[in-house]
Amino acid sequence: MKKNLRDAILWYAIQNDGDWKQIAHCLQVKAPYKKVEYAYPFVTLADKEYPRCFLQLRYPPWILFYQGKLSYLSQKCVGIIGARDCTDQALKNTREVVNVLKKKYVIVSGLAKGIDAMAHKSALDQKTIGIIGCGIDCIYPKENQDLYQIMANQHLILSEYPMQTAPKAHHFPWRNRLIAACSSSIVVIQARCKSGTMHTVNECLELSKPVYCLPSAYEDKVYQGCNVLIQNGALSIVQEQDLYEI
Repeated sequence: MKKNLRDAILWYAIQNDGDWKQIAHCLQVKAPYKKVEYAYPFVTLADKEYPRCFLQLRYPPWILFYQGKLSYLSQKCVGIIGARDCTDQALKNTREVVNVLKKKYVIVSGLAKGIDAMAHKSALDQKTIGIIGCGIDCIYPKENQDLYQIMANQHLILSEYPMQTAPKAHHFPWRNRLIAACSSSIVVIQARCKSGTMHTVNECLELSKPVYCLPSAYEDKVYQGCNVLIQNGALSIVQEQDLYEI
């Protein structure tokens, strides 16, 4: 029965570009399906290998396509998130934060440009997970091609979208729940008040996960997100020693 369910979920995901609601509908009405061979490894809710961290979600992914080491998800992880169009100082801060945290955590981020990419690059000598909002065969943004290949071969890249699914805007807020679910806590390096970063923070709060932030300067009018989060109860990181408390 589980084998049949695995085959059905794969078919529904392919036919519906990984849309969670459409897959749920197909399962509910027991829509017809075909057994297909697939080019990438995947795991479904019907499999015993399914990462348990995602079971805490209100909408756990039906299927996860991946390249690399799925076992990383069973280890303790921390999410590093922030602005795509960030400052040079934010990139420097990301590198310094990850250099401390990677010694005891798998580093999780979204494989976007900016802070995400720097978080992954800084953890390549340890362990890192990239969770993306497009097909597992799509490299987005293109500037991360080399990083993507290294992570696919030596670390872990994860997506609930099948091959050739384009990176659509609504995919990224939806995938952020996965970053929150597999992380024991989240560190926000730099953020605008209205951004995808804030969506990930909200997912963490819903799961009762701690949120840590690096405060920004008083005169910084663009990246005030971290200060607002601290004002509303997030934990602040003001020196390296604070990182050892995470």
